[in-house]
Order: sequence, then C-alpha cells, then structure tokens
Amino acid sequence: MTSHTVYSRVPAGAICVDNPIKALGIFVLFFIALFALLSAFKGVPYSYSLWSLDSTSTSQNDDALGVNSSQSVEVPKDKLLAGLLPEGLDENSCLSRYQLVMYQKQQMRRPSSHLIHRLRKYESLHRKCGPFTESYNRTLEYMKLGKYTNSTDCKYVVWTAIHGLGNRLLTLASAFLYALLTNRVLLIDPGAKIADLLCEPFPEVSWSLPSNFPVTSRQFNAFRKNSPQSYGNMLKNNILGNSTSTLPPYVFLNLVGGYNDYDQLFFCDEHQSILQKVTWLIIKSDIYFVPSLFLIPSFEQQLSNLFPEKELVFHYLGRYLYHPTNSVWGLITRNYDTYLARADERIGIQIRIFNWRNHGPYVLDQILACVRKEHLLPRINQSKSIFIPFDDQKPKTKAVLMTSLTSWYSEQIRNMYLQHPTVTGEVIQVHQPSQEKYQQTGKQMHDRKALAEIYLLSFSDKLVTSACSTFGYVAQSLGGLKPWILYRPEKLKAPDPPCQRAVSLEPCFHSPPSYDCKRKKGIDTGKLVPHVQHCEDRKKGIKLVDRNEDL
Repeated sequence: MTSHTVYSRVPAGAICVDNPIKALGIFVLFFIALFALLSAFKGVPYSYSLWSLDSTSTSQNDDALGVNSSQSVEVPKDKLLAGLLPEGLDENSCLSRYQLVMYQKQQMRRPSSHLIHRLRKYESLHRKCGPFTESYNRTLEYMKLGKYTNSTDCKYVVWTAIHGLGNRLLTLASAFLYALLTNRVLLIDPGAKIADLLCEPFPEVSWSLPSNFPVTSRQFNAFRKNSPQSYGNMLKNNILGNSTSTLPPYVFLNLVGGYNDYDQLFFCDEHQSILQKVTWLIIKSDIYFVPSLFLIPSFEQQLSNLFPEKELVFHYLGRYLYHPTNSVWGLITRNYDTYLARADERIGIQIRIFNWRNHGPYVLDQILACVRKEHLLPRINQSKSIFIPFDDQKPKTKAVLMTSLTSWYSEQIRNMYLQHPTVTGEVIQVHQPSQEKYQQTGKQMHDRKALAEIYLLSFSDKLVTSACSTFGYVAQSLGGLKPWILYRPEKLKAPDPPCQRAVSLEPCFHSPPSYDCKRKKGIDTGKLVPHVQHCEDRKKGIKLVDRNEDL
C-alpha cells in the first residue's frame, strides 16, 4: 500500500455479483483497502508500520527485514562508482553497498584516478596494519607498556564519537581523510555503536578497535582539552621536545568546537611534523575540519590531486565509507518504495529546531515562503475545491519527504494540500517517516531511523535544509545536492528572504582556527584561498567551493 493517489475506472455494475460468498469477500476487501487508504491520508501514524523492526533485535536476516537477497535485483551499470568502491566484497552481507547507486542521483563527474589509486593503496595498508595483524599486535604491546615505538611502519588514527549522528558521520570522514594524507590506518571506537548502522568499508580486516585496546571507550569519553594526553595541553606545559625519547605512546587531539589556541595548532605544518612521529593519534571531534586541511601547505598538493573538484570531497568520502547495514537498508527501501518511488518528483525538506522557543507558525510560514519562492512546490487555489484539467492526462505527483523531531509541520502542509487543489493541478503527497520528539543519540532504533532518513533525503531531486544542521549537511553531500538553506529565525519572525541556495554541496566547518601559523597572529581563514570561503549559514564557518561547475 502506498500513499500515492490511484486513478482507476470501474465499469458500472462491476462489483455486483451473484455469488454471496464472493460478494462478502469483495465487501471485506473493500473496507480493508478503505482503512489503509484513510490511514495513508492521515500520514505519519500509518507510516510508522514501515519502521517494523524490533529495536532490541540485531538480526541481519534479510527476509525478516523486508530485504530479500534472493530476489532478482537489477544490477547497477556502475555499481563500483567508477572505481571508487573495491571489488570482491560479499554483496549479500551489505546489500546497500552496490544498490545505493540505483537510488541516488547519478553524477556526471567521476572520482580522480589519484583518489582511486590512493584508496586501493590504503586498503592494502589496512590489511597489513589492521586489528590482530602482526604489526598491530607489536605496536599494541608497546602501547600497553606506555612506551613510544617506531618499530613498524604502521601508524594509526583512532576516531571516537561525540554528539549526534550528523556530527559523527562528518568527523569520521574528516578523520579518514587525515589518515589518507598521513599514511595512517583509521580505527573507530566501538563505543560509537557504528557497527549496527554501517557495514565494514574495508576488505578483509575490520575498522573497529578491538576490545583489548589499552584505552577504553570510557576513557575516550573522559578526554578533555586539559587532559594530560591532550596535544594542546602538552604544548602549553612544554612537555614535548624534539627528541623521540620524549614522545608518548599516544596523543589525544582535541578538535571539539570551542577548542583553545593550543589545540588549534594541530592545523600548523610545524606541528604536523611532530605529530607524524607519534604512532597512535586519538581524535575527538564534533566538527567537519576538512576545509582547514586544505590550508596546510604540506597537504596542498596531495589534496589537489585527490580532489580536483573541491566540493565533492565529502560526497566521495561518504559514498566510499558509508553503507547502511541490511537492517537500516530495509527501513530505507521500504519507505522509498512505498511513498516516494512512483512520484514524478521528490522534494526533501529537513527541519531542525535548535531552540524550541523558535518552534511556531512563523517557521511554517518560512518553509512555505521558501518552497513557493523557489518554485519547489505550487501554491494552492483557495477559491476552488477541485482542479479541472484541460485534458485527460494524469496529473503530475510530487512526493514531499519531511524530517523533523515533530510532526506538526508536515501535518500542516499535508492538510493544506489535501483541503485545496494546487494552481498547477499537481498532486502533492507529504510523508514523514518518524517523529521522535527529541534527539536520542545512542539508542539503537533512534539512530537507525536517523540514518535511514538521511539517506531518504539524499534520494531527493531537490532539497531544503535547516541552517547549521549537520544532519542536513550529510544528506546533501551524499546525494550530490546543493540545497536551499533555511535561515535561522530571529526574534520569533520568519527571515526575509526565507532561504538561500547553497554555493556548494560541501558541509560547513563551524569552528575553523583563526590563527596564522606563519605570521603568528589571528587571520580570517575564509579569505586565504579561492576554494575556501565562508558558509552561507554560519559566517564564521568555512567551506570548500567550486565556482566553475554546477551540479
């Protein structure tokens, strides 16, 4: 059953039959269909049935999840994404890896040969140095003894999570790019609970940090800028020297928004030279720090070769790293096939209210002003109760996918289009997969729904997102979409203009460093190079741009 309007013509008397049993069956089926149709028009409550996965279950059984791997699925023409993905991985264990290409917008541009070569080289390094390999075990022994070692050519970046799912996905990609640039192996803190959401991205060897690692998830969570292991704190207290004998077995990098001047020295070349000697680096971050990597001179040539088109950095990293597990993929495909697949056009609207005092009718007015001004959705005709087409053609359908912690906005927009015809005759259908009321990061089913909604938004033809929302950043970049960004309301009023088209599909780095490593003074990092500029939704932030092309 879908939420799409069905047009049919039944001959007069077709439901009249002589057999009373057959008539009773038709009568029962009619009321079942009527109930489902009414439920669909009510909207969100009926759609909850598609989140039909027990939140306590971690089963990967495809049939139980509504994803039958034995069914004949059309093989994508370019399932390896022009060489971005590695060959030889088990397709049934992670259906999304090669099926995502059938749902997301197809890009005309292709990853550079340098990026593809570097990813294959990284995969070889990961096989050599990953968990439980000989090199890993050797470095781990020194780590347990609290000693520095350079006895192997394996070095590591350990990523630990903080804040919501959008932040986590952005910082994980940032940590991976840093690993590529510094020839390190990326491992992730199992306390981040990513394994339930994403498939293993690298062939043969896991990216999950084993449980016998000397630093526990609890210790990761306790790291702060003033922790003794913090690089910024070590610099402040003059603990580090030029000799390797003074180097610790690992260093904690505090890259959390609000970090201090000493922590920001991470983005200086001279400090990268010091960090390159350390075997284990532990990164804790809630910000997409990739744009500032482009401002480090020693990385400049590598990054230029890897990403000739700067606004596609997260797009490629995300499509390479992130593949929803079969449990999440089931949620995604059931919602898409039921509510979005048959529409002529799909419009995604992502609403993030950071301060609930800003929740109100004026936000709805802003959303409607944006979609009307940008011709994303048609106006309604309040003077008529029905639209009379000029011909017998079936009206076009636009499916609107809305994501928000509250269902109020989607209900208002759905009711508006149900009560009045559009001036264009288009049929507008509104679907909101969930309404969680408040963010519950770390809860299994909540995170599954969140990841599913990110991907559903990425399948849009056109996208509207909320300012400064990392959730929206991930969706736009994965989908290769330049969204219309809703400005943050001020003084309980809808801003004018209500929204602005993004100049790039790259996420914004909300808290970039403001220190000039060469001149030893403050600087505006949004004005140093043409391909790094200030964000539309956060003036102090910076983002990567390409002005020559348009996706």
